[in-house]
Amino acid sequence: NTCHACSHNLDPHCKEGVFTYNSQYADGAHAQGGYAEAVRVDASYAFKIPQNIDPLHAPPLMCAGVTVFAPMLRKGVKKGDRVGVIGIGGLGHLAIQFAHGLGAEVTAYSHSPDKREQCMKLGATHFVNTSNKDEVEANRHKLDYLFITSNSKSNQYNEFISWMDFEGQIVLLAVPEGHMKFSPSEFIFSEVSITGSLIGGVNVLKKTLEFASEHNVRPIIEKYPIDQVNEALQHMDAGKARYRIVLTH
Repeated sequence: NTCHACSHNLDPHCKEGVFTYNSQYADGAHAQGGYAEAVRVDASYAFKIPQNIDPLHAPPLMCAGVTVFAPMLRKGVKKGDRVGVIGIGGLGHLAIQFAHGLGAEVTAYSHSPDKREQCMKLGATHFVNTSNKDEVEANRHKLDYLFITSNSKSNQYNEFISWMDFEGQIVLLAVPEGHMKFSPSEFIFSEVSITGSLIGGVNVLKKTLEFASEHNVRPIIEKYPIDQVNEALQHMDAGKARYRIVLTH
């Protein structure tokens, strides 16, 4: 906790950090992430998993889960806030559950209408089919927060601003290709802000697991044995994973 990032609970921004995959330790060894037989960490980054969380569910919660929950904590999402989640996949299906657990009124946005029923079961209050212009039009200026978990096209972000109420906040959790283009007036007249978030520090990670334990937030997973990792990757690349793949040793 001596560097600027770590002292602000922003451990992922630490200049001396070693990321889970394909990063390099000080001695030259490479981090192998979920493909490794063991992982070494500083003792302050080792902690217990709550007993009621299945070991198969813990990894997605410690990755996708903390990615969506960290900005909700930082922004102070609370009961009654109107929260939108766009992109109902590995991140989005957990974002719905965390926002619901915080007491927010959750609207799920997806171009796949067949996800409506599942979103409602996960805790969404409303579902908007983004392929339906009438549904989109009827839901403008109704959000306090919008968490973007899909790689939407960069030019769609101008549209997202119209979904927000005054002083609404759009939070990027995915990385769209290219550059986003806005005119200053879009921000001045809407009073909407756009920000981003990178995972979460160890303290936020602990809070994520505690909250998930108390509010029954669980990822929807598919299991693959480690020797079928290539098949798992092909399944994921085809967009068929629902919604997180867990490799078992």
